Amino acid sequence: SGTDEHGLKIQQAAAAAGTSPPELCQRVSGLFRQALTQAAVSFTDFTRTSEPRHQRAVRHFWGALRDGGSLYKGSYEGWYCTPEECFLPESQLAERRDAQGRPCKVSLESGHQVHWTKEENYMFKLSAFRDPLQKWLRDNPHAISPDPFYKCVLRWLEEDLPDLSVSRERSRLPWGIPVPSDSTQTIYVWVDALVNYLSVVGYPETHGEWWPAAHHVVGKDILKFHAVYWPALLMAAGLAPPERIFVHSHWTVHGQKMSKSLGNVIDPLACIGQYTLDGFRYFLLRQGVPERDCDYYDEKVVKLVNSELADALGGLLNRSTALSINPSNTYPCFSESCFPKVLDYRGTKGMGRASAEDYEFVASVASLPLQVASYFEGFQIYKALECIALCVRQTNGFFQRHRPWKLDRKDPTEQLWLDTIIHITLECLRVYGTLLQPVIPHTADKLLSRLAVEPEERGLSSLTFLPRYHGKPCPFEGRQLGPDTGILFHRLEKSGQHQIETKKL
Repeated sequence: SGTDEHGLKIQQAAAAAGTSPPELCQRVSGLFRQALTQAAVSFTDFTRTSEPRHQRAVRHFWGALRDGGSLYKGSYEGWYCTPEECFLPESQLAERRDAQGRPCKVSLESGHQVHWTKEENYMFKLSAFRDPLQKWLRDNPHAISPDPFYKCVLRWLEEDLPDLSVSRERSRLPWGIPVPSDSTQTIYVWVDALVNYLSVVGYPETHGEWWPAAHHVVGKDILKFHAVYWPALLMAAGLAPPERIFVHSHWTVHGQKMSKSLGNVIDPLACIGQYTLDGFRYFLLRQGVPERDCDYYDEKVVKLVNSELADALGGLLNRSTALSINPSNTYPCFSESCFPKVLDYRGTKGMGRASAEDYEFVASVASLPLQVASYFEGFQIYKALECIALCVRQTNGFFQRHRPWKLDRKDPTEQLWLDTIIHITLECLRVYGTLLQPVIPHTADKLLSRLAVEPEERGLSSLTFLPRYHGKPCPFEGRQLGPDTGILFHRLEKSGQHQIETKKL
């Protein structure tokens, strides 16, 4: 992760704030770092494009472009949008009036005003890369996903692909990396920023250990820079395009795009305070569908989090570990006579005390880890969470169906069935807790600790569900459960009151 720190808008923002660009960047990058830490987002590296290691990589990359014959100096003029840091064609502009009522042109995408700019810049021969880019995409249909964005890039490559201005006059833009061997020019901010994918893996010396096995996760508004300009620049510098570009859409608020002028920008830190860190993370990842914009509103968060975390998951843990149900506070034994193994659960009428529905439910939980791993691998987090939520509902159904609280503990056969019901339920909870760790780390840790699952037993690779059903030993059977830490996830207050009860996860 990190911050792109050069460019005209940073230069202007610093001037408006009465500070220098380096001071502004130091403060803002600190805020981003802090926000990621508060959101429990870990990273192996936090890149700042003003760092010496990055500047060195950019200079080397520029040299590779120059030596490959992909750069030339030319006069360039067009409509420049400072907030977007790019030139825009007429087709992407609209007529508006400025604050003084004078006619002006704005970007269709962002609504920001554009200004006619004429400069002598270095140009990149983008037009020469149309065929190589098309071939790359045809040969790698999963290079850009989800599919609607892949198709969008192919359409762009059918259109006019003019050469790209890759520098600005230094007299206008001193805040940036100077062009090597031409101090009158500054390297264009996007070329500089994109090279961070290389500088962070040790370019130009040690990047080969990682590149091109690189996955870029980008917002749809910067797709052209990542899926057209960047692969072309890499090819020109003698490098392969990234292995995969995963594109996500935006969050809207009550159907409108977030914008400072509308005053509908959501503060993530306020949301963490309101819904808890895990509650907010769960909502964003459960509802965030990459291929289309998703709408955000408070009531939706409260309803989803209460239903799936507080009631379904928290309720299940509470019911299956209650002293009235499990007075010994242990991971009870599984009885093969109550739940005998069948070769094919489809079509079975049930065996022992188990019903046909029970076999179906156990089979869906058994297939869950591989299913979730596959969705995680494909960046379809919302689908993984959908599958988990469905299984949690099925487990609650299983528990409710057999009413273990009605069983007579004094009858040995009833006791065997009671223990089996609880064993299966705890096994399901262990699977859910393990799979939910990347999404709701604190709640998952609390859940697994309650089930006495040790830190080294929480990995995905060693996750086996209900081994006793397959005649294998279960390391948890008979183990004392962890201490009771109370409610797994407190219900959120109804939206509008803005008084969320204190939660200590």
